[in-house]
Amino acid sequence: MTAPDTPQAAQLLIDCLTEQGCDRIFTVPGESFLQVLDGLGRQDAIDVVTCRQEGGVAFMACADGAMTGRPGVAFVTRGPGATNASIGVHVAMQDSQPMILFVGDVDSEMRDREGFQEVDFSAFFGPIAKWAARIDSADRIPEYVARAYATAMSGRPGPVVLALPEDMLSRDTDSKPRPCVARPAQAPCPDAMQAMMALIADAASPIAIIGGAGWNAKARENFQLFAERLGIPVATAFRRQDAISPSSPVYAGNLGYGPNPKLVQRVKSADLVLAIGARLGEATTDGYTVPPLTASDRKLVHVHPDANEPSSVYPADLAICASMDEFAESAALWDQGDAIDFDAGREAHAEWEAWATAHPNDHALDMGQAVQFMRDTLPADTIICNGAGNFSGWWHRYWRYEGLPTQLAPTCGAMGYGVPAAVSAALRFPQRTVVAVAGDGDFLMNGQELATAVQHGANLIVIVVDNSAYGTIRMHQEREFPGEERISATRLANPDFAALANAFGGWSARAATTQEFKDALVDAQGRGGLRLIHCTIDIEQLAASGASVSGLRNR
Repeated sequence: MTAPDTPQAAQLLIDCLTEQGCDRIFTVPGESFLQVLDGLGRQDAIDVVTCRQEGGVAFMACADGAMTGRPGVAFVTRGPGATNASIGVHVAMQDSQPMILFVGDVDSEMRDREGFQEVDFSAFFGPIAKWAARIDSADRIPEYVARAYATAMSGRPGPVVLALPEDMLSRDTDSKPRPCVARPAQAPCPDAMQAMMALIADAASPIAIIGGAGWNAKARENFQLFAERLGIPVATAFRRQDAISPSSPVYAGNLGYGPNPKLVQRVKSADLVLAIGARLGEATTDGYTVPPLTASDRKLVHVHPDANEPSSVYPADLAICASMDEFAESAALWDQGDAIDFDAGREAHAEWEAWATAHPNDHALDMGQAVQFMRDTLPADTIICNGAGNFSGWWHRYWRYEGLPTQLAPTCGAMGYGVPAAVSAALRFPQRTVVAVAGDGDFLMNGQELATAVQHGANLIVIVVDNSAYGTIRMHQEREFPGEERISATRLANPDFAALANAFGGWSARAATTQEFKDALVDAQGRGGLRLIHCTIDIEQLAASGASVSGLRNR
């Protein structure tokens, strides 16, 4: 018996993805899109990464979009597969990262009968995606795919969800792929740039908050040049620490949870805030207090690629709609006339240097010293990936995020992101060092993706910080309801993480002291493949770390 060819509609979908530059997809296979899987198995332009849970699939695609600037692509099946993947769609939306999730759907003739695993995907994903739709016509596949790419990349980047009816994928069609879609160029208005420079010239204590929608290497380079020329302190939005080089003489540190108190005061007292790419969301602004939501003695310039963002929460005195790279280039090339030179940038950088230097403590495994040793040992362009938890504060405070991208971390505080993101990063940049850092609770959200790492030959280091607790929530619990007898639901009985890594086919080591960690890291660096270091610390070290990260996830 001769095997049938891949159905035309499914092949057209694959051809459209190839035309758009897609070179990798992440999936948990499902019977609802067998036609697509057949076509993918008969070509070599697109790498197919088989994952172990749809949450991992979506996180990997989200991270891939963050690294490339073009949508990361995921395929999952209907019902349970799609709902599992929704966490990654939510992260892509809140993180402003381009992503496309394709969902195999029920046969068209079965719709609206609550068929097997049926979900109204437009209704389900509509509130957490830029666009959610269903492709009912095979002839319109090129239209939907091109629109999905354009929507995911333009303005504020974000996720798109497209449902694929099972019967539609088997239809005949003569349609051809549309040309590759490029992100629209959005240059800033010259009059608005002139108005911004006038506000800067009149300011006594300006500060910039940067990173977010559409930030890329060009934006980083040019905005850094602009800020250094003027001496303006530059803070990064929450988990956007690679938006500027930490060695820049005007880098002032990061905002969010556990920031330098001196930086917080500097932002609160600024008479001019330049928000460049940042949404000024709850995490970055510590509940809309840094800076204060309204202040009569402060001006706000908000630059964002989505015209709907400025003044949506914080009232902007000057709103500029432009892509980040176009704006930053215009700012770097702007003729300032009379020189503007603030001393505050250098002062703020010195404050950050002091804050970001770890001092030894009495804990057997001093995590501050551990991160500092990592910084001295691993390459400067190492990519650090983490999910949510108090553990992440040590890296946010003491690591130097050189290069772009070097930080993959969800701004919405989703747990379980670090390991899948690290797999994605290791596949995207096989010559770079990639490290996933995770708490014990965080790791077990998606630790199964270690199997994906091994299966696809990904080289990554995983550091599990184990305190046998949901540490962040435990910290809040002890603050709100003090007393040992009030501790509830935050204790964890954990497996042997080192043995677990071995079971997946990786190398592992245990570290209960700072020296053991150093020895393990050096050993891990000299190896390839999956390497895991199981770090055991006591719960008390969390509060002492200076890395309090309240509000990362109300779990």
